[in-house]
Amino acid sequence: MTSNERLEGDNEAILIIASSEIDSNLYFATGFLAPDPFIYLEVEGEKILLMSDLEIDRARKEARVDTTLSYATYEDRARQEGTEKPRSIDVVNALLRERGVTALLVPESFGIGLADPLREKGYFIRSKREPFFEARTVKTEEEIGLITETLRHTEAVMERAIAILREADVRGGALHWQGEVLTSERLKQVINVALMERECVAQHTIVACGVDACDPHNEGSGTLRAGEAIILDVFPRSSRSRYFADITRTVVKGRAKDSLKRLYETVLEGQEIAFSRIRHGASGQAIHQAILDHFRSKGYETGLQNGRMQGYFHGTGHGLGLDVHEPPRISKMDDTLHSGHAVTVEPGLYYPDLGAVRIEDLVVVTETGCRNLTQFPKELEIP
Repeated sequence: MTSNERLEGDNEAILIIASSEIDSNLYFATGFLAPDPFIYLEVEGEKILLMSDLEIDRARKEARVDTTLSYATYEDRARQEGTEKPRSIDVVNALLRERGVTALLVPESFGIGLADPLREKGYFIRSKREPFFEARTVKTEEEIGLITETLRHTEAVMERAIAILREADVRGGALHWQGEVLTSERLKQVINVALMERECVAQHTIVACGVDACDPHNEGSGTLRAGEAIILDVFPRSSRSRYFADITRTVVKGRAKDSLKRLYETVLEGQEIAFSRIRHGASGQAIHQAILDHFRSKGYETGLQNGRMQGYFHGTGHGLGLDVHEPPRISKMDDTLHSGHAVTVEPGLYYPDLGAVRIEDLVVVTETGCRNLTQFPKELEIP
């Protein structure tokens, strides 16, 4: 047999080699958080960790696994078998041979620098796309509670950001707060520090004003201005539980133009369409298309206009949990929703000559509909 041929009777095991601070599949499987890579093996239902001397005692106390073994022990075994300077692959090989493993199932992110040497040693390797662990997509009530806890912290900080915009003075169209020009950078700093005080960590927080907001992933920069749409998109991870939250609100300091109000109301209608259609067994693609059709019926076309994409050119939502973006998608991809999925609902419309609007809530799919976890109000104008 070659390493590219799997034979009937092969004993297949799950193998992950990564840092659980980065790899959410590894953290999900073990419940053990570590900055350096370690080895996880699942053989015939037994969950095994191979840990360094530095982490083995902590892993034995904290990890949700059946067996925790010493990396040094298997390193010595590899030496005894003739490898003078064992690499991690040689150490893994010693463990795999001990357990009678001949085939491996690995995540799609498993590096070629790990896969090729294992193939050379005769193992059949196949990778699996996300979700690697199907159970990650369907949240338990405990997980929903942890997501909700992160969301409540996020909503409290969103309220602080809105309060600052409410307190701000308008001078020559620019917002001023505490005697200084209020910039996107300053408001993001307030948001991110307030989240840290609540044991949450945010990256790439969006405070985008005016034309900047017409690029959905533009984090925003410079002076915040009255009368223009300001998109606030905040999606932190809890340092304690590791679960994310995600919320977006669009606001205007002062009076919004009628054209922007109409844009806002249309996006709200699109979100309600999603709420009415989300349920167990629903097609994410069909939900997304229904919103796109509604926007088109209101005169909001999507496509390349004046050299840039305008209209509704991102997905309606995504799964959320240990990663901020997880399966399933509510988008052009035809993912099927299942009870227990936690998904965002975030339609948007973007036109440089009109403004930009995105509104995002977080829901849990149920058998008959969805439960909205988000409690934060939706108000366009801030006096």
